[in-house]
Amino acid sequence: MNTAQAKRVVETALICSPQPLSLRELRVLFEDAIGADTVKQILLDLQLEWAQRGVELVCVATGWRFQSRPEMREYLDRLHPEKPPRYTRATLETLAIIAYRQPVTRGDMEDIRGVTINSLLLKQLEDRGWIEVIGHREAPGRPALYATTRLFLDDLGLASLDQLPLIEDSAQMENMLGNLELSLEPEAQVEVPAEAQLLTPQESSSTELFDANHEKS
Repeated sequence: MNTAQAKRVVETALICSPQPLSLRELRVLFEDAIGADTVKQILLDLQLEWAQRGVELVCVATGWRFQSRPEMREYLDRLHPEKPPRYTRATLETLAIIAYRQPVTRGDMEDIRGVTINSLLLKQLEDRGWIEVIGHREAPGRPALYATTRLFLDDLGLASLDQLPLIEDSAQMENMLGNLELSLEPEAQVEVPAEAQLLTPQESSSTELFDANHEKS
C-alpha cells in the first residue's frame, strides 16, 4: 500500500470513528505494517490538507479526531436551537479547582471555595466522566482524592493539562468550561454566593499540575 492509499484509509477511519483514535489504533488499520513515524506524518499531512476547511484534525488526550472549528459553532448551533441547561457556576468553579489543584479532596475544594460542596455535584461530574477518584489521602478518614480524566481534556479539545490556561487567567478557563454543556436536573443545581472566589491566591503554573491520571493507557 502506498502513502496516498494509507492516507485515505486513515482519513476515513478518523471521520467515521465516534471517538479519538490513538496511533496504536491507527496502526491496527494496517496490521502494524506501517510504522508509527509514518502514521504521524500522514496525520500531519492531513492537518495541512484540512487547514482551510471548517473541520480540523486535532490531537487530544486520547488520540486524534476531526472536529468543527470554533468559528463554526454559531452556525452549527442553529441546527439544535434547544440547548440543554449549562453547568451552574458552582459546578464550573469546582471543576476548575480540581483541574488546577489536583489531586484534591472534597475538603480541599470546600476550603478554596469557602462553601460546602453538594455531594451530588461531584457525582454528576464523575458520571459525566470528567473527574475520578485516583486514591485516598493518608489522613483521618482517608478522604478521596479527585483528579480530572482524559475525557475531560478531550471535551476541552486539549492533549494534556499543560495546555490549560495559566491559573492567573481564570477568566479564560471559565470561558472554556462554560462551553461544556450538560443536562442537569433542576434540583441538582447549586447556587454559589457572589462573593465566592474561583481560586485561592496560591499561584502556580499549569506545568506543575499533577498528571498521574494521564499516565494511564
